[in-house]
Amino acid sequence: MKILALDSTAKVAAAALLDDDRLLCKVAVSDAMTHSATLLPEIERLLKDAGLTFADIDLFAASAGPGSFTGVRIGAATLKGIAFGRNKPCCAVSALEALAYNLRRTDGIVCALMDARRGQFYTATFAVADGKATRLSPDEAKSGEEIAASLAAYPHVTLVGDGAAVALPFFDGLPVELCPEENRLADGESVGLVAYAMYRAGRTVSDADFAPVYLRLPQAERERLEKEKTAAR
Repeated sequence: MKILALDSTAKVAAAALLDDDRLLCKVAVSDAMTHSATLLPEIERLLKDAGLTFADIDLFAASAGPGSFTGVRIGAATLKGIAFGRNKPCCAVSALEALAYNLRRTDGIVCALMDARRGQFYTATFAVADGKATRLSPDEAKSGEEIAASLAAYPHVTLVGDGAAVALPFFDGLPVELCPEENRLADGESVGLVAYAMYRAGRTVSDADFAPVYLRLPQAERERLEKEKTAAR
């Protein structure tokens, strides 16, 4: 089964091609250009390098969120555009679960953290063993203090994601450590591995039903609601 997996939920635009759970090729780009300008050309380059076309793909996968609102929308739109009309299954992968799979070659408790700004983080905790990540908590938007309270229950936790270093000061006194920097950000291979497991479990959707996951309202909507609350006082 040929799998095309992509992620644009944070500052790295990543994509990978897999054959079942075997990596064929992958790319990750972080530069001044927007994901809308880099993601599709990189996907097309991957296909060319692998000698494949979109018609050869059996499963389309993308990180559906949480993450940057713009990035999540770009990833969803890209997947829908390339999968449209092909009648192939799609997987809406949790960006946090994919980050946990970056550490699949280790064993232990992993906390995935994405910087949600304004003192919050998108987060979920996983038990990683035997190349798999088992979910211990749902994807949530929480404050650093709230996350620290939940991690206090574990004897040791490894942090992954672009919010890991940002959140570290909240965990003073806790047995936590940052994962190596090269494993910290989005990886298309990890998205593909999660998608392959989802496919085998029957957890796929159509391209039309693929939907982004935001966890909280966009900043403009939050500011509007705050202004309305202030005006009502």
